Amino acid sequence: MVKVRIGVIGAGSMAWSATLIRDLSLMKGLRGSTVVLMDKDKRRLGLIRKFARRYVSEVKADLKFEATLNREEAIKDSDFVINTAMAGGHYYYEKMRMISERHGYYRGINSVEWNMVSDYHTIWGYYQFKLMMDIARDIEDLSPDAWLLLLANPVFEGTTLLSRETKVKIIGLCHGHLGYQEMARILGLDLKDVNVESIGFNHVIWMTKFEYKGEDAYPLLDEWIEKEAKRYWRRWRRRQKNPFDIQMSPAAVDMYRIYGLFPIGDTVREGTWKYHWNLRTKKRWFGPIGGPDSEIGWKIYLDGHEERLKKIINAISDEKTPLSSLLPPKMSQESVVPIINSIANDEKGVYQVNIPNRGAISGIPDDVVVEVPAEVDAKGPHRIQVKFLPKRVMNYSIYPRMMRMEWALEAFLEGGRDLLFEWLINDVRTRSVKQVNETIGDLLSLQENKEMAEHFS
Repeated sequence: MVKVRIGVIGAGSMAWSATLIRDLSLMKGLRGSTVVLMDKDKRRLGLIRKFARRYVSEVKADLKFEATLNREEAIKDSDFVINTAMAGGHYYYEKMRMISERHGYYRGINSVEWNMVSDYHTIWGYYQFKLMMDIARDIEDLSPDAWLLLLANPVFEGTTLLSRETKVKIIGLCHGHLGYQEMARILGLDLKDVNVESIGFNHVIWMTKFEYKGEDAYPLLDEWIEKEAKRYWRRWRRRQKNPFDIQMSPAAVDMYRIYGLFPIGDTVREGTWKYHWNLRTKKRWFGPIGGPDSEIGWKIYLDGHEERLKKIINAISDEKTPLSSLLPPKMSQESVVPIINSIANDEKGVYQVNIPNRGAISGIPDDVVVEVPAEVDAKGPHRIQVKFLPKRVMNYSIYPRMMRMEWALEAFLEGGRDLLFEWLINDVRTRSVKQVNETIGDLLSLQENKEMAEHFS
């Protein structure tokens, strides 16, 4: 058991931080550790600190919590730094989405092939990339031996950027790979007998291995598609209330038929404009809500986010109600805390991580970050030999997504309006040069984008 110091950047994201606090409280190998909560929002920071201290007291955990508005203070002398921060917050990006849509770019200029997730901002993510870089530079200066765990989106671009441009030890994390569990549940399989390998890029991972009781289970999936899918979809369309209920949607099955492997988790939200051209199209493939990234589904998500936040705030304010009744003391399936424990205590574990490729998946450059399973111990992640991705997945999914990542990072690192122009002139929704220039002009004229406008001048 090792005592460590953990800095949490963006701790005011209370729904996520509450889960993190619960998991840290239950991890016996991290007893006696110190957690430094940092956020620039003083009110939210105070609330999450109060939550942490009450929760730890209720479950009788041995953890110390500090709170600070100063990022450097949270990072200094830390063994681990967790970045969950979103520069500007959701509604800053929603404002840019509205401007883009007025110019004919449905769901915003960030929505492009294989990058349709609504809070995965790349080409207009200047401030997000800048924040990621600033945090990494602080780690280099103040805690050069610390591990940076990047949970803030975009994980693919962010982890690639920081692994190339800084010396920090970084691991990108996302829970989207757990989507296979919903697939297994619908197929009627016992999860303890299911073995899955999903690889690719964050939010673009493909199930290269699917075994049940040691046998190839893809035939079970094929049988379900042939005999059960249409009946399931009829019921699903009548009862769908959760916009994220899409793992076994017509879009997922169609991707499987086209590319030869089943898409897992957030991958189902991606794809080409075939699934996303307008709301009617989205409803065809993702159900009556249109999936989580339609104008309907995303509003449900944002409203739900606010409701979850209110519940946590109300629970904190109500001294009589135990916080453990809101978050029962049971480990979540998030891998952040187990990975910290594996590194701190040299306890080997296998986790889904985002790390530089370095030969893990053939056909992808070494300095491009991939999402793969890896064994983690005190030395960090060790790549596990994975199956190759077939030609069709590489040519029509992986390479186009990698190209967009490279364009976005070039735009951030080099600046210049011409790079934004090239991004939009290649967009299938673009009808004229005038449309491109007016869209860029209106986005950069926002008061919030003053620094961004100078970068892209």
